[in-house]
Amino acid sequence: MPIDKSWICKPRNTIEYANGLNVFLDIAFQHANGPVIKCPCAKCGFKKWQTRDVVQEHLTCTAFPQNYKTWYLHGEGSSVIESMVATSAHVTEDLLESQNPMEDMLNDAFGFAGHDEDTEADDLQTNMVGDEGKTNFDELMRDNNEPLYEGCTKYSKLSFMLKLYHIKCMSRMSDKAMTMILELLKDAFEHAKFPNSFYEAKTVITKLGLNYVKIPACPKDCMLYWGEDNEGLEECKRCKTSKWKNKDKKQYAKILRYFPLKPRLQRLFMSSKTIESMTWHASKDNQDGLMRHPRDSEAWKSFDLLHPEFANDPRNVRLGLAADGFNPYGNMSTNHSIWPVVLIPYNRPPWQCMKQTSFILSMIIPGKQMVGNDIDVYLEPLISELKDLWFDGVQTFDYSKKEMFTLRAALLWTISDFPGLGNLSGWNTHTGLACPTCNFETDSSWLYRGKFCFMGHRRFLNKEHRFRFNNHLFDGTNELRDAPKPLLGSDIWNQIEGMNVTFGKPLDPIDTSKRARGKNVVQVGAEQWRKRSIFFELPYWRTNLLRHCLDVMHIEKNVCDNVLYTLLNDPKKSKDNLKARKVLKEMGIRKELWPNDKGRFRPSVFSLSKTKKKTFLRTLKKAKMPDGYSSNIARCVDLKGGKIFGLKSHDCHILMEQLLPIAIRNVLPNNVTAVIVEMCSFFRQLCGKSISQFDLNKLESRMIQTLCHLEMLFPPSFFTIMVHLTCHLAGEAKLEGPVHYRWMYPIERYLGHLKSYVRNKAQPEGSIAEGYLAEEVLTFCSQYMEGMKTRTNRPSRVDDFFNTNISELNTLFPPIGRVVSAASTFEMSTIERTQAHRYVLFNCPQVQPYIEEFRQHLRRRSRGRRIPNTELEKIINKDFMNWFPQRVGTICFYKFKMSISKIY
Repeated sequence: MPIDKSWICKPRNTIEYANGLNVFLDIAFQHANGPVIKCPCAKCGFKKWQTRDVVQEHLTCTAFPQNYKTWYLHGEGSSVIESMVATSAHVTEDLLESQNPMEDMLNDAFGFAGHDEDTEADDLQTNMVGDEGKTNFDELMRDNNEPLYEGCTKYSKLSFMLKLYHIKCMSRMSDKAMTMILELLKDAFEHAKFPNSFYEAKTVITKLGLNYVKIPACPKDCMLYWGEDNEGLEECKRCKTSKWKNKDKKQYAKILRYFPLKPRLQRLFMSSKTIESMTWHASKDNQDGLMRHPRDSEAWKSFDLLHPEFANDPRNVRLGLAADGFNPYGNMSTNHSIWPVVLIPYNRPPWQCMKQTSFILSMIIPGKQMVGNDIDVYLEPLISELKDLWFDGVQTFDYSKKEMFTLRAALLWTISDFPGLGNLSGWNTHTGLACPTCNFETDSSWLYRGKFCFMGHRRFLNKEHRFRFNNHLFDGTNELRDAPKPLLGSDIWNQIEGMNVTFGKPLDPIDTSKRARGKNVVQVGAEQWRKRSIFFELPYWRTNLLRHCLDVMHIEKNVCDNVLYTLLNDPKKSKDNLKARKVLKEMGIRKELWPNDKGRFRPSVFSLSKTKKKTFLRTLKKAKMPDGYSSNIARCVDLKGGKIFGLKSHDCHILMEQLLPIAIRNVLPNNVTAVIVEMCSFFRQLCGKSISQFDLNKLESRMIQTLCHLEMLFPPSFFTIMVHLTCHLAGEAKLEGPVHYRWMYPIERYLGHLKSYVRNKAQPEGSIAEGYLAEEVLTFCSQYMEGMKTRTNRPSRVDDFFNTNISELNTLFPPIGRVVSAASTFEMSTIERTQAHRYVLFNCPQVQPYIEEFRQHLRRRSRGRRIPNTELEKIINKDFMNWFPQRVGTICFYKFKMSISKIY
C-alpha cells in the first residue's frame, strides 16, 4: 500500500503534517543502521547526521523538501537503492551529495557533460565553445584533478584558488593584499601548489568567466568604431575627431565595454543549477487568474499569439532592458555620468527574476557627459545581437534534456526613469506634450518660466459624468472632448518613419547654448520626436503592446513630494505660492484665492496651521516600523523648523502607502483627507504583488475621479507631468502585469552595487567591468560551493534558521535568529507571562493533539450532554493549562516552560 505523502504540502502547524512527519521518522529509523539519519531539512540538506529528536525539530521549524517524494535515503525502496549503487547509477542528483562539485561546475560551465563523445551533440557543443573554450576546459580540469599538496584529499588546486578568490571578493580585499597573502602561504607551505601572485590566480579563474569586448567610440558620441565598415577607421566620419587618446600607447579616447549576450544566455541552460528556472514560466500554471508575473500579462500573451513559433519552445527567453546613469564618485564635485545597460530574463520565477544575481550587464556606456539622445549609437551591438537571436538563434546545450537546441530571445520592453524614457524612445519629455501615452493629444497649459501644468483629466471620464459640465469647479469651461486613444506601435512608426537624425554633440558652438522655452515653442512632429528609436530595427518591436514602461517609483516619489511640501507650505518646494495664485487670477477661476495688490492671499483649504503642522510632523516622527521595512523616517522630520527633508524614494513609498493616510486624518478637512487617502490607496493597490484585471479596471476609473477632485482643491501648478502620468499607470499594469517587475527599485540598488566596484578613480568604467566579471564568475561558482557563505546562500537580514550547535535542552523551541542590536530588558507581570505562555501553548503544533484529546475528555465527562462549541472553547482556555502538566508530566512541562521563556 503506497504511503500517503500529501502532508508534505500542508502547513507545518497542522495535525496532518505532524502525523505524517512521525510516519516518515518511523520508516527512516526503522531502516537506519544506528541512532542517526541524514536530515532532509533545508539547513542540513541531506548532508548532516542527526538524531530523531533533532530531525523532528528541524522539520517542524522548516518545511519538508517538497521535491523529495520518494524517500530513497530513508528506507523507502532500499532494495532499489542497493541495485543502483551496485551498478554505479546516479541517484536523484538534487538529494545526493556530489562526489566532485568542482567537476560538475566545469562540465556545466562548458557544456561537456550528459552524452556520449561520439554523438552529433558533442560536435555541436565543441563548436559552441570553440577551440579556446575546449583548451580552457582541459586546463581547468587538470587543475581540478591536481591536489593542493601531496596527500591532500579535501582541496584541489582549482577549488582552493576559487575559495580564496571568493573570500577576497566577499571581503573586498585589494589585489595587493591578496598577493601578499599568497606569498606568505607559499613561503610557509613550500610543498603546496599555490600561485605565485594574485594575477596568476586571476588568469586561471577568468577562464571560467565570459569576457567582454572593448569597442572604441567617438568622444562626441557620433559613432562606434565597430563593424566591417567602421572598425578600421582612424577618425570619426562626422566630426573628424581621432579615436586615439594616445596613438603611440594605443589608448582609445572613449571605450564602450560590451558584454556579449549569447554566451551568458547559453550558460543559463547549460548549468544544472539554473536550467529549471529558465522554463518556470511554462511549467507552472496560473490557477486563480491573478497576475503575479509578466507571463500572466496581456503583453506576454499577445506576443505569444503574434509569434507562435517563438512561443512553442518555452526555453526561448523574454528580456527586459533597464538603463540609468550614476556618478561613480558619489557626492564629489566631479561631474561624471556612467550609463550601465542591464538585461532582465523574465523566464525565471518571481523569487529569482528581479534579484541582482539574475541580472545580465549588457554594456557600460562611458562618461563624462550624460549620453542623452545619442544612446542609440551605443546600443548598436546589442540590437545586432538581439536580431541574430531572433532570426537565427544560437545552438545551446539543454542540461535537463541532454540535447542541443536553437535558443532564441526577444525584448519585451524597456525600464527607465522619465528622462531616460525620452532618451530611449526619442519622445521629447520636456515640453507641453511630454506625456508619451497621450502623445500629440496631451492637454497642457503654460504657467510661468518653463513650467507647464497638465490638467484636463475630465476628458477621461464617461460622457455623461457630471464633472464634465461643472465648469465653475474646474477651469471655467465644459469638457466635451474624448479621451486620447492609446497608440499602437504601428501608429508610432507612421509618425517617425521618415525621420533621419545625425547623432553626436553639436559641431557649432552656438548650438550648445540653453534651449529657449516659452509660449512660442513649436510642438509638432519633427520637433517633438527627436529621433527614430533604434529599437524599431527589431522586427517585432512595432507589434509589442507597450514598449517603454513608466516608472512607478519615480512617479510615486514626485507625487509624494508635491503633496507633502504643499501641505507643509515649504517656501521652495510648495506648489501653492504667490506665482500659483497669480495664475489663478489670469485664468479667472477661484476668486477667493486671488492675491491682493500687496501680494497677500488667504490660506487654502489644504493649508496646515502651525499647531496642525506640529501634530502632523509629530505623528511621522513617532512612527515605528518593523526591522528592515523602511529607513528611519524620523531622521527626516524637523519639528522645530516644521519641515521634512532628505526623503529617499523608498521613504516616499512608505509615506504614501502607510503613514500619510494616518497622519492627515485629524489635521485636514474631511473632503481633503478623503481625496488624499484615495490617492494613497491607489498606489497601495497598484504596487501589490498580485492583482486582477477586474481590480485594475476599477482602479483606473477611481484614479481619474481622484485627479478630478485634486483639480478642484489644488492650484494648476500642482499638476506636473508626474501627477498626470498616474492616470496611465493602471492601464499599463493591465498590459504588463505587476509593477515590481518593471520599476527602478532593484535597478537603482544594482547601480549602487556597481558603484562599489570603483577602486581606481581614474578608470571607473574599467573598474566596474572587471568587478562585474569577477562577481559573474563567483555567482556561477558559488552555486557549487559547499560549506561557504556566498551570495546565493547567505542568511537574510531576518535569520529564521535555528542554530543546530546549541542543544542545551531537547526543546520545542530551539534558539532561532541572530542578534542585530543591543539587548533590552523589561519586567513582565504574572498576568502578562501567563497570557504569553497560554498564547504560545495554544499555537504550538506539537500541543494540538493534546488539545484535541482534552476536548474528547470533556465530552466524555459530560456523560452524553451536548456542550456548545463556544462553551467548550471557554472550558479549554480555562482548564487546559492545569490538565496539560498532569498529562505530559511535570518535568516535561517544566522543560516546555523553559523553552517558552527563552523567547522573551
